[in-house]
Amino acid sequence: MNKLEDLLARKRTLLADGATGTNLFDMGLTSGDPPEEWNLTEPDKIRALHRGFVEAGADIILTNSFGANRHRLKLHKLEGRVHELNAAAGQLAREVAEGSGREVLVGGSIGPTGELFAPLGALSHEEAVDTFREQAEGLKAGGVDVLWIETMSAAEEMRAGAEAAAAAGMPFVVTASFDTAGKTMMGLGPTGLGALTAGFACTPVAYGSNCGVGASDLLAAVLEITAAYPEAVVVAKANCGIPVIRGDEVVYTGTPELMGDYARLAMDAGVRIIGGCCGTSFGHLAAMRQALDAHEAGERPTVEEIVARLGPLVSPPAAPTPDGEGGGRRRARRRG
Repeated sequence: MNKLEDLLARKRTLLADGATGTNLFDMGLTSGDPPEEWNLTEPDKIRALHRGFVEAGADIILTNSFGANRHRLKLHKLEGRVHELNAAAGQLAREVAEGSGREVLVGGSIGPTGELFAPLGALSHEEAVDTFREQAEGLKAGGVDVLWIETMSAAEEMRAGAEAAAAAGMPFVVTASFDTAGKTMMGLGPTGLGALTAGFACTPVAYGSNCGVGASDLLAAVLEITAAYPEAVVVAKANCGIPVIRGDEVVYTGTPELMGDYARLAMDAGVRIIGGCCGTSFGHLAAMRQALDAHEAGERPTVEEIVARLGPLVSPPAAPTPDGEGGGRRRARRRG
C-alpha cells in the first residue's frame, strides 16, 4: 500500500491544496515567465506557498512543476533542465511537508505537454511517454509520494502519463478538465474517464476533475463519476468560483464561504479528495478545512441543489442527440 492509499484508509476525506499559479502571481511572478524556474531562483517563495497551504490544513500539497516537461520548458530554453527543476520542486515540497509536524503528502504535479498527438499534431505515444517519464523521474528523485497528472483533456495523453508512472514505479492520480459542454476539450466525458482508467498501464489511486470553469460545473461532472463508479476514490479540485476579466486581470469570484459550501457538497457527492484550483488562496483553503471538519454527511446533492448554492453552470451540456443522449450533466441530473 502506498502512502496515499494508507492515508485514505485512515481518513474518509482528504484536503488537497489550492492554486499554484495565481498565488505565485500575487508573490511577484510575471505573466509569461515559467513558474517552475522559481524552484531554483526563488525557493523561499515556493516554500512559503506550500507552507501557507499546510498551515491552512492541507493533507496533500502539489509541487510547482505543472509545466516542467521538455515541450513546455523549451519555450523558455529550459528543456535541458527537466530533471533538475522537477527534483527541486519535489525537494521544496518535501521539506515543508516534513517540517509540518503532522502527516502531509506530496503530489508531483504533471500537466499536459502542450502538444497535439498524431495525426492532429506531431506528438507520438512513445514521445509522450518518454516526456512524462523524464518528468516523473525528476519528481521521484525529489521525494514526492505520488504523481499527480492533472488538467488533462486527451485520452492519449492520460494513457501516456499512466505508462510513464508505471515505468517510474510510482503511484499516480489523474484528473481531467471538463470545460467544454460537460466534456474535456478533446471530447472525453466524466464517465468516459472512469472507463478509460480500466485500460491504463497501472491503476490510478484516484481520479477525477480539476480546474475547468465554475465549481458548479466541476461538481456536476464528479457527480457522474461517483454515480457510475461508487467504489472509486474521486478527486474534485475546482476553481475558486467563476473567473471574470477586470481590466487586464482575471479575477476569481469565489468567497471563502462559497468554497466551504463547495467542499461540503463535494463530500456529500462522494468525493474523497477535495481541493481548490485557480484562484484558491490560503484563506479559501482554511475555510474548506473548517467546513470539512465540521460537516456531518448529508444526502447526495442534485445538480439543481448545487446550482442553487454555488451558482449556474458556466458551460452547460450539449443538446440531446436524436437517440436521447445529451451532455454529461443531463445524465447526472437523472441519476442525482
